[in-house]
Amino acid sequence: MKIFNLNIKNSIFACIAVGMIAIGCEKKLDVQPYQTLSEDKALLTESDVSGTLVGAYDAVSSAAAYGGDMMILNDLIGNKTNIAFRGTFAALNDAYNTIMTANNSFAAATWSSAYNTINVANNVLENTSKVTSSATRKNSVEGQALFLRASMYFELLKLYAKPFNDGNPATNLGVPLVLTATKAPIKESDYVARATVKAVYDQVVADLIKAESLMPSTNTKFATKWAAAAQLSRVYLMLGNYTEAAAAANRVIAGSGKSMTPEFKNNWFTYINFGGVTPNEYIFYIKVTNQDGANSFNTYYGAPLGAFPGSAGRRDMRIQNAHLNIYETGDIRRAFFTGTSSASRYTLKHLDRFGDVPVIRLAEMYLTRAEANFRNSTTVGATPLADVNLIRKRAGLADLTSVTLDAILKERASELAFEGNNLFESQRLKKSIGTIDWNSPKLILPIPQREMDVNKQLVQNEGY
Repeated sequence: MKIFNLNIKNSIFACIAVGMIAIGCEKKLDVQPYQTLSEDKALLTESDVSGTLVGAYDAVSSAAAYGGDMMILNDLIGNKTNIAFRGTFAALNDAYNTIMTANNSFAAATWSSAYNTINVANNVLENTSKVTSSATRKNSVEGQALFLRASMYFELLKLYAKPFNDGNPATNLGVPLVLTATKAPIKESDYVARATVKAVYDQVVADLIKAESLMPSTNTKFATKWAAAAQLSRVYLMLGNYTEAAAAANRVIAGSGKSMTPEFKNNWFTYINFGGVTPNEYIFYIKVTNQDGANSFNTYYGAPLGAFPGSAGRRDMRIQNAHLNIYETGDIRRAFFTGTSSASRYTLKHLDRFGDVPVIRLAEMYLTRAEANFRNSTTVGATPLADVNLIRKRAGLADLTSVTLDAILKERASELAFEGNNLFESQRLKKSIGTIDWNSPKLILPIPQREMDVNKQLVQNEGY
């Protein structure tokens, strides 16, 4: 399933990412051939460009990208403290046990989907001059393409490169930085080396800053300027730029019109309980219906349970007893699981087969603002204590009278558990994942072997 039904016969996707990858039969993806038009017949009109932008959203919503696999990998890699993985996909099992090889099919599919999205976005960016109906529409199209490109480069860095705070980001290898559309036939010059971690982060920041300035405040189910600001806050948090992280999070809180869902449980079961209405707390998400969309959170975290009609999933991700210890007594979030042991316990966040995929929620912005303000001894928008207590109050917990960094980080872990943040959080905070050091090469995905075979300029990650 895909997020949108497309009817853009005159649009060119030119979805020839940096070495499209043939996915093995183990991965549940239908890989279909791409058709291209000659450049003199492609993207001739504003309608063509708008259709191709929808194609970029279709690409980013694939199961291997923001349809959920990117977040599943982030949660799963080495995470035996919180998760017991009992699935049958060998590639996910290898990620869980940190014994991946260069032929890991999930690593290959995610890389391919990310560059597919980037390439479609680049096609849009090269043709924004065709958008002539209004300057506002042109800005919106450009901003959305920049947001999608930046988001995928950020996710690629998190999975395939050393963290920004590990060694020298100006020399550590990131991922290939491709800023122009790759078209058929592929030329030797289309194959590029890995840019540095710093160079790719610099591009991500530049793209998101510009995207935020161009994008609209409201945009139905598509991305808005607040999504760009929220993503920017995440990036700045990884970079350790707490001033800008607080400012970006505060812009979202103050200007987006988003609000905290009064009851924590109502952020989930969006289809089963609410007929597909997306919670106002979601800043950016992938829309899923019973006809369209992919939700890998449900695929791997979910389970068909009789107590929850409409629930589904593979029962692959069992929640360990140790995870429950992070919650205080009386925390509503501690009760948001089903089952009594590590062999049968599942998070209730992802049981809904057709539930929307949350990429960024407003609660995260409050927690980011709290942490960044605390580290800087500032009160941009609110005090860290006020922001933490806002999150705690919804969880049914008493207000704190004072706040520490550990208390803020504990709330992040409790609030955002199993939403695709574990690897990112561990690496930026320099916390081990189980017995594995935060900067171990075992936590970094391999550059897919097919990419290595076709692009001789690439250097493989350590250990592969």
